[in-house]
Amino acid sequence: MLARVRSTVGRAATVAGAVVLTGGLGTDAVTLPGAAATVVTAGVGLAVNPKVWRAPASVRWTAISLFAAPHAGCAVLLVGERLAPDTGVSLLVQAAAAALWTGATWLLRPGLTARQFVDEALAQELAEAQKVEEEPPVEPPAPTYDSPQARWWGERIAIEGGAAPGTVLLEHRQVSEQCLALIIGAQERGQPVEITKPGLSAELDLPEELIDIGPVPGRGVGVRLLVLGQRPVAEAGPGDSDAEVWAEIAATAMPGVELIEANTYEMPKELT
Repeated sequence: MLARVRSTVGRAATVAGAVVLTGGLGTDAVTLPGAAATVVTAGVGLAVNPKVWRAPASVRWTAISLFAAPHAGCAVLLVGERLAPDTGVSLLVQAAAAALWTGATWLLRPGLTARQFVDEALAQELAEAQKVEEEPPVEPPAPTYDSPQARWWGERIAIEGGAAPGTVLLEHRQVSEQCLALIIGAQERGQPVEITKPGLSAELDLPEELIDIGPVPGRGVGVRLLVLGQRPVAEAGPGDSDAEVWAEIAATAMPGVELIEANTYEMPKELT
């Protein structure tokens, strides 16, 4: 019902505009009142069509321009009729312009076109919003690990809130049945490795004095050496000192690391 009323009013406004333009061909007295009436009509039309001026920001001014185009065109033609020279050819041109405005406005119905344009924009925004809601969140790819020990470290120790967040297990070596040496690196280059002894002690149920965190010779603080458990005691014998045993281990896993002392301790099964 409301759409029919708007359609009738639009048709009536088109006819009124055509009458005003025709009157402007014969007298200049119609120009100012006609132009003022055109502006008022445009304002009233926008006021009773809130859908147009409440349209999404991306299409609002386009819709308003479509709606106001025939009113602006009518006002421009009225002013042109007043300024045009009073000759036969000029009169024919003005009459053709008025007829063109009337036909275009009657056929194209800019007010209806503007409302339809807004409806399409709203429908598109609604469809995009629903699509975003329906799409499942993209989860980051699961990390890959080179060994079960690296997986255990990444899922238990290197997690946020863990004993060593943002780190990875680069290398590990079973020094003895009671001792394990690990090389820990930062996930992001340029970040230092930070391992909290209390947190690691609680996670492994290992006394803090059996957790040793130190540098890796020749490397920065983005890589650290972690020794867990009691270090092995080498049996007495020529060429079999603790330092030599440790040097043999370090040659393959941690070059340049010295053995400071040796003890024995039962290692948690997750790291063995």
